[in-house]
Amino acid sequence: MIRVVLVDDQALVRAGIRGLLDLTEDIRVIAEGTNGEEALSLVASLAPDLLLLDIRMPVMSGIQVVQSLSANNMLLPIILLTTFDDDEALLQGMHAGAKGFLLKDISPERLADAIRHVSNGDSLFLPALTESIVDRLSLFTDSEPDDYAETPTKRELEILRLLASGWNNREIANAIGTTEGTVKNHVSNLLSKLGVRDRTRAVLKAVQQGWI
Repeated sequence: MIRVVLVDDQALVRAGIRGLLDLTEDIRVIAEGTNGEEALSLVASLAPDLLLLDIRMPVMSGIQVVQSLSANNMLLPIILLTTFDDDEALLQGMHAGAKGFLLKDISPERLADAIRHVSNGDSLFLPALTESIVDRLSLFTDSEPDDYAETPTKRELEILRLLASGWNNREIANAIGTTEGTVKNHVSNLLSKLGVRDRTRAVLKAVQQGWI
Protein backbone atom coordinates (compact mmCIF):
# COMPACT_ATOMS: atom_id res chain seq x y z
CA MET A 1 0.00 0.00 0.00
CA ILE A 2 1.31 3.46 -0.94
CA ARG A 3 0.76 5.80 2.01
CA VAL A 4 0.13 9.36 0.85
CA VAL A 5 -0.01 12.64 2.76
CA LEU A 6 -2.14 15.19 0.88
CA VAL A 7 -1.63 18.89 1.55
CA ASP A 8 -3.80 21.57 -0.09
CA ASP A 9 -5.47 24.64 1.40
CA GLN A 10 -8.75 23.96 -0.45
CA ALA A 11 -11.01 21.47 1.30
CA LEU A 12 -12.93 20.61 -1.86
CA VAL A 13 -9.72 19.77 -3.70
CA ARG A 14 -8.55 17.52 -0.88
CA ALA A 15 -11.90 15.76 -0.72
CA GLY A 16 -11.92 15.21 -4.46
CA ILE A 17 -8.40 13.78 -4.59
CA ARG A 18 -8.97 11.58 -1.54
CA GLY A 19 -12.18 10.26 -3.07
CA LEU A 20 -10.42 9.40 -6.31
CA LEU A 21 -7.52 7.67 -4.60
CA ASP A 22 -9.87 5.72 -2.31
CA LEU A 23 -11.10 3.99 -5.47
CA THR A 24 -7.67 2.43 -6.03
CA GLU A 25 -6.55 -0.78 -4.36
CA ASP A 26 -2.99 0.25 -3.61
CA ILE A 27 -3.05 3.97 -2.67
CA ARG A 28 -4.44 5.55 0.49
CA VAL A 29 -4.39 9.09 1.85
CA ILE A 30 -3.32 8.64 5.48
CA ALA A 31 -3.46 12.31 6.47
CA GLU A 32 -4.35 15.75 5.15
CA GLY A 33 -2.91 19.20 5.75
CA THR A 34 -3.87 22.73 4.77
CA ASN A 35 -0.51 24.53 4.61
CA GLY A 36 3.23 24.04 4.35
CA GLU A 37 3.94 23.93 8.07
CA GLU A 38 1.40 21.13 8.49
CA ALA A 39 3.05 19.29 5.62
CA LEU A 40 6.41 19.31 7.40
CA SER A 41 4.82 18.15 10.65
CA LEU A 42 2.91 15.31 8.98
CA VAL A 43 5.98 14.09 7.11
CA ALA A 44 8.02 14.07 10.33
CA SER A 45 5.38 12.21 12.35
CA LEU A 46 3.99 9.77 9.80
CA ALA A 47 6.88 9.07 7.40
CA PRO A 48 4.59 8.62 4.37
CA ASP A 49 5.64 6.99 1.13
CA LEU A 50 4.76 10.07 -0.89
CA LEU A 51 3.78 13.71 -0.38
CA LEU A 52 1.12 15.16 -2.68
CA LEU A 53 1.61 18.89 -2.32
CA ASP A 54 -0.12 22.00 -3.61
CA ILE A 55 2.28 24.71 -4.78
CA ARG A 56 0.30 27.79 -3.74
CA MET A 57 -0.53 27.63 -0.04
CA PRO A 58 -0.56 29.98 2.97
CA VAL A 59 2.15 30.01 5.66
CA MET A 60 4.62 28.04 3.50
CA SER A 61 4.39 27.31 -0.21
CA GLY A 62 4.87 23.85 -1.65
CA ILE A 63 8.25 24.91 -3.02
CA GLN A 64 9.36 26.05 0.43
CA VAL A 65 8.28 22.71 1.88
CA VAL A 66 10.41 20.80 -0.63
CA GLN A 67 13.36 23.10 0.04
CA SER A 68 13.01 22.63 3.81
CA LEU A 69 12.78 18.84 3.55
CA SER A 70 15.83 18.77 1.30
CA ALA A 71 17.85 21.02 3.61
CA ASN A 72 17.06 18.75 6.57
CA ASN A 73 17.79 15.47 4.72
CA MET A 74 14.13 14.48 4.95
CA LEU A 75 13.35 14.51 1.25
CA LEU A 76 10.85 11.87 0.15
CA PRO A 77 9.01 11.29 -3.15
CA ILE A 78 7.01 14.47 -3.78
CA ILE A 79 4.49 15.40 -6.45
CA LEU A 80 3.65 19.07 -6.79
CA LEU A 81 0.14 20.03 -7.88
CA THR A 82 -1.04 23.25 -9.48
CA THR A 83 -4.15 24.56 -11.20
CA PHE A 84 -2.24 26.23 -14.02
CA ASP A 85 0.97 25.96 -16.01
CA ASP A 86 3.61 27.58 -13.82
CA ASP A 87 7.02 27.33 -15.46
CA GLU A 88 8.88 29.05 -12.65
CA ALA A 89 7.37 26.80 -10.00
CA LEU A 90 8.21 23.70 -12.03
CA LEU A 91 11.82 24.77 -12.37
CA GLN A 92 12.09 25.63 -8.68
CA GLY A 93 10.45 22.38 -7.65
CA MET A 94 12.79 20.30 -9.81
CA HIS A 95 15.79 22.15 -8.46
CA ALA A 96 14.62 21.61 -4.86
CA GLY A 97 14.12 17.87 -5.37
CA ALA A 98 10.46 17.25 -6.24
CA LYS A 99 10.02 14.20 -8.46
CA GLY A 100 6.69 15.02 -10.13
CA PHE A 101 4.66 17.98 -11.30
CA LEU A 102 1.00 17.65 -12.32
CA LEU A 103 -1.94 19.88 -13.12
CA LYS A 104 -4.98 19.37 -10.89
CA ASP A 105 -7.20 18.61 -13.87
CA ILE A 106 -5.31 15.36 -14.45
CA SER A 107 -7.44 12.25 -14.91
CA PRO A 108 -7.88 9.89 -11.93
CA GLU A 109 -6.04 7.12 -13.77
CA ARG A 110 -3.09 9.36 -14.62
CA LEU A 111 -2.87 10.67 -11.05
CA ALA A 112 -2.79 7.15 -9.63
CA ASP A 113 -0.18 6.06 -12.16
CA ALA A 114 1.94 9.12 -11.36
CA ILE A 115 1.83 8.31 -7.65
CA ARG A 116 2.89 4.73 -8.35
CA HIS A 117 5.77 5.79 -10.56
CA VAL A 118 7.10 8.53 -8.28
CA SER A 119 6.79 6.41 -5.13
CA ASN A 120 8.85 3.79 -6.96
CA GLY A 121 11.68 6.27 -7.48
CA ASP A 122 10.84 7.55 -10.96
CA SER A 123 10.41 11.17 -12.05
CA LEU A 124 7.39 12.50 -13.90
CA PHE A 125 7.42 16.04 -15.28
CA LEU A 126 6.28 15.54 -18.86
CA PRO A 127 4.04 16.68 -20.47
CA ALA A 128 4.18 19.63 -18.07
CA LEU A 129 7.31 20.82 -19.88
CA THR A 130 6.59 23.84 -22.04
CA GLU A 131 8.66 25.57 -24.69
CA SER A 132 9.69 28.29 -22.28
CA ILE A 133 11.03 25.69 -19.85
CA VAL A 134 12.95 23.93 -22.57
CA ASP A 135 14.57 27.28 -23.40
CA ARG A 136 15.86 27.48 -19.82
CA LEU A 137 17.09 23.93 -19.33
CA SER A 138 20.70 25.04 -18.99
CA LEU A 139 19.87 25.47 -15.30
CA PHE A 140 19.62 21.72 -14.93
CA THR A 141 22.18 20.21 -17.28
CA ASP A 142 25.59 19.18 -16.04
CA SER A 143 27.44 18.49 -19.25
CA GLU A 144 29.59 20.40 -21.67
CA PRO A 145 27.82 22.71 -24.15
CA ASP A 146 25.03 21.04 -26.10
CA ASP A 147 27.09 20.76 -29.30
CA TYR A 148 29.20 18.18 -27.50
CA ALA A 149 26.30 15.95 -26.47
CA GLU A 150 26.74 12.55 -28.08
CA THR A 151 23.68 11.43 -30.04
CA PRO A 152 22.03 8.35 -28.46
CA THR A 153 21.52 5.17 -30.43
CA LYS A 154 18.09 4.23 -31.78
CA ARG A 155 17.50 1.91 -28.81
CA GLU A 156 18.65 4.58 -26.34
CA LEU A 157 16.26 7.10 -27.90
CA GLU A 158 13.45 4.59 -27.50
CA ILE A 159 14.32 4.23 -23.82
CA LEU A 160 14.51 8.01 -23.41
CA ARG A 161 10.96 8.36 -24.73
CA LEU A 162 9.72 5.77 -22.25
CA LEU A 163 11.61 7.48 -19.42
CA ALA A 164 9.90 10.74 -20.40
CA SER A 165 6.55 9.02 -19.84
CA GLY A 166 7.57 7.96 -16.34
CA TRP A 167 8.19 4.27 -17.02
CA ASN A 168 10.46 2.33 -14.68
CA ASN A 169 13.12 -0.21 -15.70
CA ARG A 170 10.80 -3.22 -15.47
CA GLU A 171 8.09 -1.60 -17.59
CA ILE A 172 10.64 -0.51 -20.19
CA ALA A 173 12.15 -4.00 -20.28
CA ASN A 174 8.71 -5.54 -20.89
CA ALA A 175 7.91 -2.96 -23.57
CA ILE A 176 11.07 -3.47 -25.62
CA GLY A 177 11.53 -7.17 -24.95
CA THR A 178 14.67 -7.27 -22.86
CA THR A 179 15.76 -7.62 -19.22
CA GLU A 180 15.76 -5.07 -16.42
CA GLY A 181 19.53 -5.39 -16.18
CA THR A 182 19.95 -4.50 -19.84
CA VAL A 183 17.70 -1.46 -19.44
CA LYS A 184 19.67 -0.39 -16.38
CA ASN A 185 22.89 -0.61 -18.41
CA HIS A 186 21.33 1.45 -21.21
CA VAL A 187 20.22 4.11 -18.73
CA SER A 188 23.68 4.27 -17.14
CA ASN A 189 25.23 4.65 -20.58
CA LEU A 190 22.76 7.40 -21.40
CA LEU A 191 23.59 9.36 -18.25
CA SER A 192 27.29 9.12 -19.07
CA LYS A 193 26.79 9.97 -22.74
CA LEU A 194 24.61 13.01 -21.98
CA GLY A 195 26.75 14.20 -19.09
CA VAL A 196 23.89 14.27 -16.58
CA ARG A 197 23.45 12.71 -13.18
CA ASP A 198 19.86 11.43 -13.14
CA ARG A 199 16.95 10.37 -15.34
CA THR A 200 15.08 13.65 -15.09
CA ARG A 201 18.05 15.59 -16.43
CA ALA A 202 18.52 12.99 -19.17
CA VAL A 203 14.96 13.57 -20.35
CA LEU A 204 15.36 17.34 -20.13
CA LYS A 205 18.56 17.17 -22.15
CA ALA A 206 16.86 15.01 -24.77
CA VAL A 207 14.04 17.54 -25.06
CA GLN A 208 16.55 20.38 -25.24
CA GLN A 209 18.42 18.63 -28.06
CA GLY A 210 15.24 17.92 -29.94
CA TRP A 211 15.61 14.14 -29.73
CA ILE A 212 12.18 13.61 -28.14
